[in-house]
Amino acid sequence: MKTLTRRAFNSAALLGSLGANVASADSPDFKLKYMLASSMYGRIDVLECIRQVKAINASCIDLWPPSHGDQRLQIDNIGHEVFLRALSDAGVTFEMSTRYDLGPYRLKDEIEIVKRLGGSMIVCGSRKLNPGDVKPQVQEFIASLKPHAMLAEKAGVRICIENHSSALINSPDSIRYFAELNQSPALGIALAPYHLPQETGTISNLIGHLGDHLAHFYAWEHGMGCHKPMPKPLELMQMPGQGTLDFAPIMSALKDINYSNYTEIFMHPTPRGIPILANANLVSQEINKSRDYLTRCIERI
Repeated sequence: MKTLTRRAFNSAALLGSLGANVASADSPDFKLKYMLASSMYGRIDVLECIRQVKAINASCIDLWPPSHGDQRLQIDNIGHEVFLRALSDAGVTFEMSTRYDLGPYRLKDEIEIVKRLGGSMIVCGSRKLNPGDVKPQVQEFIASLKPHAMLAEKAGVRICIENHSSALINSPDSIRYFAELNQSPALGIALAPYHLPQETGTISNLIGHLGDHLAHFYAWEHGMGCHKPMPKPLELMQMPGQGTLDFAPIMSALKDINYSNYTEIFMHPTPRGIPILANANLVSQEINKSRDYLTRCIERI
């Protein structure tokens, strides 16, 4: 199965049907494809992050900028060729650049860099939610993204808008409106359950509504939140299997839409910019605990 890559965007098949990127609806062996989020490891050396990709059964890496991590800046400092050689030596790929710092309107240069590095996605936020009806605001937001989406589509890159608190694309309704109104294959939603009501029905129904507009999935629950210091076991409740959210119905919803794009097991530490645990190996072990939990959830559906 293929995710939405540059090569896919350049094919007529993609433009005709995003469904070409998903598995058969009747497939009995539904699996998640994992991506490593560099921010989980704080500001650790990007080359060490690359070495951890296969340790969590992932195949690719997502690079974060400050304040959550700094690996996106690190590759500029060490040189992109050095980065690409390290990826090749490790047998993994670069797929995504997370750029909340740029927002949705300053991605022109990043689109070209992601294309040059062989990536296929950029994640960013939306914009401020203003008073009044949400649907017209979502419609205007999508219209304002048209030139950026055209650049992204030409490059074979997909701009993934994360639902985020206090932003326009945040509530379940705003996400549904995005799916209803968006007509560009170069735009999609990076869905973060953390920012949604912690109700499996709400999240599962939303996944069903998104369908092919679901470009990326964060396996991330709210737990006890991530904005104040707390004992580590409480902070880790953001991780699947550590908190109270049952991911089995969510996995079932992903299977129902034949989801085959990438998944990141994710959380935020407090303060930002530090690894979720003391060293890279411990971080990967914790991610693997959640990965094992998600595998058990899939076995239940």
